[in-house]
Amino acid sequence: MHWIDNEAALAALYGAPPEAAMIKVARRLTPAYRAWIERSRFCLLSTVGPEGTDCSPRGDEGPVVQVLDPGTLLMPDWRGNNRIDSLRNILRDGRMSLAFMVAGSTTVMRVNGHARLSTDPALLARFARKETLPKLVVVISLNEVYSQCARALIRSGLWRDGDCAQGLPSVGQMLAEISEGAINGASYDAEWPGRAAGTMW
Repeated sequence: MHWIDNEAALAALYGAPPEAAMIKVARRLTPAYRAWIERSRFCLLSTVGPEGTDCSPRGDEGPVVQVLDPGTLLMPDWRGNNRIDSLRNILRDGRMSLAFMVAGSTTVMRVNGHARLSTDPALLARFARKETLPKLVVVISLNEVYSQCARALIRSGLWRDGDCAQGLPSVGQMLAEISEGAINGASYDAEWPGRAAGTMW
C-alpha cells in the first residue's frame, strides 16, 4: 500500500511550505482576522475526547461567535439535537478547532485553541434573543488563528448555485433506511420545517 509512516518521509514528499503559509499564523486576532471572523455566520467546530473526534456545524443569524478580546471568542450553544458530543468532549479535553466560512468567499479562517463551558449570566445575556438565552456559552482561548489556502473551495466550486444539492437523499430518507422503516421518512421530512422553525432558539 506504500504507507507513509514517518514525518521524514512525509516532509520529503511535500517539501517545505512557502513563507506565507508560516508567517500568517497569529496567536491573537489581528484587525483583519477579527473583521473576517465577525462576518462569518457559519463554522465547523472540531473537538476530541476519549471516544474519538467530533465535528459539529455551528451557525447563527449574525456572527457565529463574538470577540471578547483579541485572544478570546464566545460561541453560544443554541438548540440542536441534544447529543452534546462536542460539549462532552470539551469537558474532558478542551482542545478544539474552528473553521469559519463566509458564503461566496474561497477563504476559510482557522482557529486552534482551548475551550471551556460557561453559564455565566453576563455571557449568556450577550446573546439574548428577546426572552431566549443559549443554555451555555463556549469560551474559546486562541492558540492560533490563520487563513486557509483557498484551493479546496476553488476546486470544489462550493458556491456554484444549485449544482450540488438537487437529488440528494433527505434526512427522512436516511432515517428510514438506517431504522429499516421504523421511522417514517416522509412524515419526518414533512414535519421538519415547522418543527425547526418553532425550536430554532
